[in-house]
Amino acid sequence: MADEITWGDFEKVDIRVGTIVEAEEFPEARKPAYKLKIDFGPEIGLKRSSAQITVHYTPETLIGRQVLGVVNFPPRQIGPVRSEVLTLGFADENGDIVLTAVERPVPNGMKMM
Repeated sequence: MADEITWGDFEKVDIRVGTIVEAEEFPEARKPAYKLKIDFGPEIGLKRSSAQITVHYTPETLIGRQVLGVVNFPPRQIGPVRSEVLTLGFADENGDIVLTAVERPVPNGMKMM
């Protein structure tokens, strides 16, 4: 079981919904990945991310998909890409990532409550 956190700890994690507007191959990555551009609405704007999601998704199937992301981590350099947001997902039984998504469309930038 994970370590317990306080409500205040949880409130520090800024998880928002955004729509993938660009997705392309990331051949420079050590593990297969895509470069994503995600629209988190007018308050946060467009953010870049690198995601190891090549088993279950193609760039074409990602465009227009709403995903969840942590938007308040500091940017991280991943090869030539500056990843500005952590795109969230879960590992399946083989360890391949399945994206976390909302059940119904919601406005980009909405914060997880």
